[in-house]
Amino acid sequence: MSELDALTETARRVQAACIDAGFSLSIAESCTGGLIGHVLTEVAGSSAYFAGGAITYSDALKRTVLRVPESTLQAHGAVSAQTAVAMADGAREAFQTDLSVAVTGVAGPSGGSPQKPVGLTYVAVAHTTGHDVRRFVWRGNRTENKRASAQAALDLLLERLAGTG
Repeated sequence: MSELDALTETARRVQAACIDAGFSLSIAESCTGGLIGHVLTEVAGSSAYFAGGAITYSDALKRTVLRVPESTLQAHGAVSAQTAVAMADGAREAFQTDLSVAVTGVAGPSGGSPQKPVGLTYVAVAHTTGHDVRRFVWRGNRTENKRASAQAALDLLLERLAGTG
């Protein structure tokens, strides 16, 4: 099974869990560049729960589309737990969904720093009862980091849907 097939299989599980729970889902992607939306919509019937999302690669779009506060970006940067949570909240509000997942990170191969190395990624889920956020540092190339981030986002959604996140 290819990595993309594995992502799509996880997306199939997300779909089943969302439909079973009666939840709608939206996404906010940065470093994954639309990969999460792609795999969610690879599964037939995704329109039953998936409202849509935004690829907000730039800070300007994070501010205008997702309403991430300038103060959050200034204080913590685009790649931070705080920004990931604000992105998830912004998508949930903008798309009027029960759940939203957001991903922000440094996919590489450049763009990293000692404080925020290549591979650093934050994934956040906003839901009706709060937030879940996770920090990861991937060690792969750009494609591997994007796929690992997308997988982490789908896995965090499954945890939340199972009530364990």
